[in-house]
Amino acid sequence: MPTLLAVNVGMPKKVPWNGRTVYTGVWKRPVKGRRRVRRLNIDGDGQGDLAGHGGEMRAVLVYQVQSYDYWQRHFLRDDFTYGQFGENLTVDGLADGEVCIGDRYQIGTAEFEVTQPRVTCYRVGIRLGEPDMAALLVAHRRPGFYFRVIKEGEVEAGDEIIKTVSGPGGVTVADTDALLYLPNRDMDKMRVAVRIPALSPGWQQSFRELLDEQGTGSAAPAIGVEPGWRGFRNLRVTKVVPETASVTSIYLSSDSGSALPAALPGQYLTVRISAAGSPPPVRTYSLSSAPGADTYRISVKREPHGLVSDYLQAQLKPGATIEAGSPRGEFVLDRGTNPVLLISAGIGVTPVLAMLYQLSAEHSGRDIWWLHGARRPAEQALGREAHGLLGGLARTHEYVFYSAGAGGRLTAEKLRSVGIPSDASTYICGPAVFMTDMQRALAAMGIDPGHVHVELFSPLPSTTPGLVDQHPVAPHPPPGPPGRGPLVTFARSGLTVPFNDVMSGVLELADACDVPTRWSCRTGVCHTCVTPLVSGDITYSPTPLEPPPEGQVLICCARPTSDLVLDM
Repeated sequence: MPTLLAVNVGMPKKVPWNGRTVYTGVWKRPVKGRRRVRRLNIDGDGQGDLAGHGGEMRAVLVYQVQSYDYWQRHFLRDDFTYGQFGENLTVDGLADGEVCIGDRYQIGTAEFEVTQPRVTCYRVGIRLGEPDMAALLVAHRRPGFYFRVIKEGEVEAGDEIIKTVSGPGGVTVADTDALLYLPNRDMDKMRVAVRIPALSPGWQQSFRELLDEQGTGSAAPAIGVEPGWRGFRNLRVTKVVPETASVTSIYLSSDSGSALPAALPGQYLTVRISAAGSPPPVRTYSLSSAPGADTYRISVKREPHGLVSDYLQAQLKPGATIEAGSPRGEFVLDRGTNPVLLISAGIGVTPVLAMLYQLSAEHSGRDIWWLHGARRPAEQALGREAHGLLGGLARTHEYVFYSAGAGGRLTAEKLRSVGIPSDASTYICGPAVFMTDMQRALAAMGIDPGHVHVELFSPLPSTTPGLVDQHPVAPHPPPGPPGRGPLVTFARSGLTVPFNDVMSGVLELADACDVPTRWSCRTGVCHTCVTPLVSGDITYSPTPLEPPPEGQVLICCARPTSDLVLDM
């Protein structure tokens, strides 16, 4: 008979880690006597990162003493104590390879339901002093699992664990974990798992996305890695055309005369300009040309003290060559039939103009809404092109707002006043504050946030679970003596620094430079940190359980073996 060996609780606290502070509830310790189990947790317990832990579907974490024994043998240790894996209930029995999603158990006077495996989390590695622990839990198929509280009650060490219901489908905790995190997925089993009512909504959504990817054959076209080329290649400047006093369009063709791969509407180029400085600065610019055009076109706004934009506008001449990475990006026009809403401000017009070119080439019958903001007509880059394209389509609505004119800039109030359909696929590009305002206005109007897409010229917002006392700082070289390793360029951040071999990987370098980063497990499991690789070569340590797609890199466990350019 399975038995409850220990009830472990602990409130979140701040813990020093790698020069930073983490707010975490992973420190659990056994308590004596009976404890009340409530819908969200056990009395005296709490979670630090409620985005990844806690809540009704992850109220109580369970881990098995058999796994304790396994890890003590694996690490040649004998110092583990109950609660050390962050679990609330340490149990004898209930193996991950036997317990199924949807199983229900009676413990004491409380009843529980199995909802999902443990979330891969770097903090269990902090607690154990084993940095690779998140990856090892998955690789060795011993993650542990979460309970939902079906009936509140009291539990105590020594209580018997009585199974009351078997989950539908017979999909075990270990199998569920493998379906998300390990390669060679059993898609038939995933189809069963996604229909289990007890499976937490987050895992259901992840499985639906994986099944959708399989149905379309590949997710590669959506992220813009293929078709194209690896690394940088020379492109020849064929024309340099002033659009306004501050915006210039640059037309690029193949240096060899061969056809360029067709870009997807909304994608961008990463360019490296050797003549503009040393090391050569790297920048990203959205393509403003028609996706099927013979040449690529980027339209560049001259920025105050802009090293690259100054060079491109004042010194670049036809016949010159610049280095460019393959067109890439997830900000891509869909192929649906519902209305399309294209919203832009300033130079943010470039990717949505490429989308408009695509709609024009297809003689689209979709309902198309074009909303653009500029300071005044003379500063509206590419406005005539957009107006001409809209005039050739059947169902269009064109609104242009001038902030220096009588009508004023495009605001949330004006957006609400034009009668946008609620089922529109929406694409927004412009200054960060503008995009945030538009997103909030659309959400207030009832537009599904899942149908709203934004393009950032700057780094993506960071995802750093558990870190506290963070203050945004402009990216900068890391403190201390410079490294002697390969150059690492963070293209969106405009920073190039040498890698320091004492660092564990690119993520640690980015952290030291205050480059915004996105990560969760830090051990190559969750793929939160997956980043487009523009050029260069890397090696992994530890080796990811599942490699990222071609043209992507997991920065949490990647080390450069040559000069590296990353789209971050």
